[in-house]
Amino acid sequence: MDFHELDNLKKNHPAWRLLQASYAPLIISFLYKVFVKPNLRVISQSELVAKLEDELFNLREVYGDELYPKSASFYLNEWTQTEKGWLRKFYPEKLDEPHFDLTPATEKAILWIEGLGKRKFVGTESRLLTVFELLHQIVAGSENDGERIIAELEKKKAELEKQLEQARKGEFHSLDDTALKDRFQQMSSLARSLLSDFREVEYNFRNLDRKVREQIAIWEGNKGELLEQIFGDRDAIADSDQGKSFRAFMEFVMSPSKQEEFSELLERVFELESIIELKPDSRLKRIHFDWLDAGEATQKTVARLSHQLRRFLDDQVYLENKRIMKLFQQVECKALKLRESFPKEKDFFAVAESKVSIDLPMERPLYSLPIKPEIDSKVTRGEGENIDAQVLFTQFVVDKPELKSRIRRMLQNSSSVSLKEVVEQYPLEKGISELIAYMSIAGNDKKAIFDETKKERFVWYEEDENSLKIERCAIIERITFFR
Repeated sequence: MDFHELDNLKKNHPAWRLLQASYAPLIISFLYKVFVKPNLRVISQSELVAKLEDELFNLREVYGDELYPKSASFYLNEWTQTEKGWLRKFYPEKLDEPHFDLTPATEKAILWIEGLGKRKFVGTESRLLTVFELLHQIVAGSENDGERIIAELEKKKAELEKQLEQARKGEFHSLDDTALKDRFQQMSSLARSLLSDFREVEYNFRNLDRKVREQIAIWEGNKGELLEQIFGDRDAIADSDQGKSFRAFMEFVMSPSKQEEFSELLERVFELESIIELKPDSRLKRIHFDWLDAGEATQKTVARLSHQLRRFLDDQVYLENKRIMKLFQQVECKALKLRESFPKEKDFFAVAESKVSIDLPMERPLYSLPIKPEIDSKVTRGEGENIDAQVLFTQFVVDKPELKSRIRRMLQNSSSVSLKEVVEQYPLEKGISELIAYMSIAGNDKKAIFDETKKERFVWYEEDENSLKIERCAIIERITFFR
């Protein structure tokens, strides 16, 4: 960082402007209370205005009416202006009421201010162990020497065997209360900071979406060049370190088994007496669901970008077709005008050809008599004994309501369930038809997610003509249903 860079940040960065604002205590305290502390991402305008009116009323009761004399709506609209950039005001899909969300710069400023406060204690052991473990992972992940990898694994194996032997003897190494509080404090801080990371990733994709809309509005060149430029920008974000890390995180957090394991670990941690003494925020128990909602909001932003590109292509095709039809109409009008006053000159119209077209009379085929079909009016009656009527009784219908009830029953005990788990609980009885019915149900369910990066294998058995069971299988993308 040099002087010019810092001077530019001071003039243009929203976080710096927020810290310099004359009524920064009101903005930071209110936005922290409404957005950051309860881990909320989006709030409707009516709800946010009501909360700010209550906050202003309480402050005026203590400091007088002259402290913040304007209305809550005025302050919120001012905070969303481009020169401020502290809140984002937008209309969610299929809703006619504006909603508000924090910008990444505002959240960074709030978290930095929160870090200035006095902490109950400064834990260093857990952070040191985290640094040590990360160094181990970096070295192990970059190692290409097979002998070193084997030696490291053997070392870990020896340590695990030693711990198992001590556990069998009843020798347990438990953390004291201070160590538990230290690790819980670090875990809580990291878990909350992940939501800030999601806002920043979504902000990058949202900027790309706005850039695409601006380019489409003023674009006058070839549509192929525009698409190449847009997809290049999108791939640059998706293939960056930030984009790859985001995809890996989403694969982890969308795993039903990982969600259940995470929920169980949180429940056990919140039952510890040393953690109860810290009076932790109970909303931390569902932080992984907040991650999932934040990730879904980011993916919807990417989906809007794809929808915008599709609409651009449709508009371009419509305009091109309209231009072609207009040319056809001009040709037809010109022909109708010339119909009554046909030119008498021989060379009034000419078409350049690459060669002379020659049509010899002897090359034409001779006339051939058409074949008249002979229709026999006699109707031959077949033998009824040879007709197999079994196919009339082998028809079946897949009961979709029953399949939906199976999914609902499994979601009663879990927040999410994959199609693989449903089929393991209720095996396929009607083969591929039943599997397609499950996919149709997921396609009509807004909460269901198709993960194209993961594949799952489904197996069922069918009987052949000799009543022998034949194994059938199908491989499809992972489908997850949510409560």
